[in-house]
Amino acid sequence: MIIDYAKIYVKAGNGGPGAVAFRREKFVAKGGPSGGNGGKGGDIIFVADNNLTTLLDFKYRRKSIAENGASGEKSQKDGKDGESIIIKVPVGTIIKDEETNDVLVDFNENGKKVIFLKGGIGGKGNSNFATATNQAPRYAQHGIEGKEMNIVLELKLLADVGLVGFPNAGKSTFISVVSAARPKIADYPFTTLEPNLGIVQYKDFKSFVIADIPGIIEGAHVGKGLGHKFLKHIERTKVLLILIDPTVEKPQNVYNVLLNELIEFSDLMKDKKRVIVFTKSDLLSDKEKNKLLTKKIKNYDGIPFLISSVTQDGTSNLIDALWNLIEQR
Repeated sequence: MIIDYAKIYVKAGNGGPGAVAFRREKFVAKGGPSGGNGGKGGDIIFVADNNLTTLLDFKYRRKSIAENGASGEKSQKDGKDGESIIIKVPVGTIIKDEETNDVLVDFNENGKKVIFLKGGIGGKGNSNFATATNQAPRYAQHGIEGKEMNIVLELKLLADVGLVGFPNAGKSTFISVVSAARPKIADYPFTTLEPNLGIVQYKDFKSFVIADIPGIIEGAHVGKGLGHKFLKHIERTKVLLILIDPTVEKPQNVYNVLLNELIEFSDLMKDKKRVIVFTKSDLLSDKEKNKLLTKKIKNYDGIPFLISSVTQDGTSNLIDALWNLIEQR
């Protein structure tokens, strides 16, 4: 199960306090100050790792607090720095400020590393404050506290193509045929309950990724059905593949509803390349097929594709077209 949302608390370590100490040496007033500096607090570091696919770990680990720096010691020995915490997240994760909802970091590539919160600086020991008029200072600095924050982790899958359609439009069957993904397939709505990713192997050892999300219904952008929870997973895609069941009475209405839900959810959807595909062509007569292919779809510049995932008729041409659109971006 994909867990794509988590709220956690993170805190960098506090800087260690400086020490007040004196060495015992002949001819040195009161032995002379020898307090060392406190160690630096540990950092909170995030790293993107493409071996991870979910935020499930954060369901059980809601707090990450780095180690504090150690206190300074006598003989001008500095305290040990606190150990930093490295937090691995899936590629595609964004970090938001829980209060403002502002995006702070976007981990859009594997290996991206960000020192999110820096540990506090250690306080200076009394050896730093000796002067000609104050040769035996009896004070030292406290360490600076590490920063803390409540944040939201949100995972948006990285895919080249996003599958969009009403429940039972044939999305799961299509992705199972063109890739190695094996989603649940059945003849009833909302078979897909979570996003599925499929890698399509193309010519000359090339490949691209398709994301299948639960079926969208009218009102999805305001919380109806299941698709609204997962629309964010196709925000980053380069191409939207809109699948329509050819047996519906008014395909134009279906397209209008789907397009409206996408744009209402995010303005980013407006400028994405779109490809309309009529599925289940094996259920149609030749006359019905010709009628669909010659039908003009308003607000769509191209010619719709007609495929059958069951017989794989037309899927090869569709994959070629998708690859060409991906390469253009």
